[in-house]
Amino acid sequence: MAVRRLASLSITYALLVVAFVCFTFPFFLLIVNSFKTNGDILENPFSIPKVLDFSRFSEVIEKMNFLVTFKNTFVITTLSVILILILSAMTAHYLVRNATKFNQTFFAILVASMIIPFQSIMIPLIYIYGAKLNLIETAPVTLLIALYIGFGSAFSVFIYHGFIKSIPLELEEASLIDGCTRRQTFFKIVLPMLAPTSVTIAILNVLWIWNDYLLPSLILTKEQDFTMPIKMKVFNGTYMNDWQLLIPAILLTILPILVAYLIGQRYIIRGVMQGAIK
Repeated sequence: MAVRRLASLSITYALLVVAFVCFTFPFFLLIVNSFKTNGDILENPFSIPKVLDFSRFSEVIEKMNFLVTFKNTFVITTLSVILILILSAMTAHYLVRNATKFNQTFFAILVASMIIPFQSIMIPLIYIYGAKLNLIETAPVTLLIALYIGFGSAFSVFIYHGFIKSIPLELEEASLIDGCTRRQTFFKIVLPMLAPTSVTIAILNVLWIWNDYLLPSLILTKEQDFTMPIKMKVFNGTYMNDWQLLIPAILLTILPILVAYLIGQRYIIRGVMQGAIK
């Protein structure tokens, strides 16, 4: 029995080591190649750099107008995520506490909308907001944030909906008896209890919005509004990419979001399970 258990543990740890190597190897390649020249990268992308030359990072920061681009990405991501959290929590709370046939149908349609790929609706979407309403020219950043709220709310409402059902209704009734309004009850009683789930939803949405390329590339037409994924195309040529600058640019783009993920990763699985099972 002990031998069988030892063999099972050995196989488990071996598979975990293989999975760890598979997931971390791309990051290893990204880091080591960010210090190489184009010739070294194309000759042997797996080799260790002979010299740690940080001058390319300075060049990348200058060509990307890094501070402005980082600010644009940070503002769009932060505002989008905050509004997604508040509006989704309010929507889920209303749907749970007012379980009418209409609200149940609306929730089912909302959840079903998650299977619709963005690529299937992006052309009519751009036609309506661009050609008809002209919002792409007049208010591109506001439009982009509004679209992120629309596309990110379905999953967020789904997770919140499952968690709110586990909150005893008596807590809200007690606060109403004590003189709180429904708005005060939500923001002072319900919303603080949603903190673990909110952290999970925030991290997942930050990962998506920060790294998104397709939607901003369709909405943001002015260079001063570009986000970091869009700005990286300055290193893409018609016939050849400038790998010695593109790879450091990728590293600088994903580094903030990678740090945020590592800090909050323990909340992700726990929050998703709480929202999906309860």
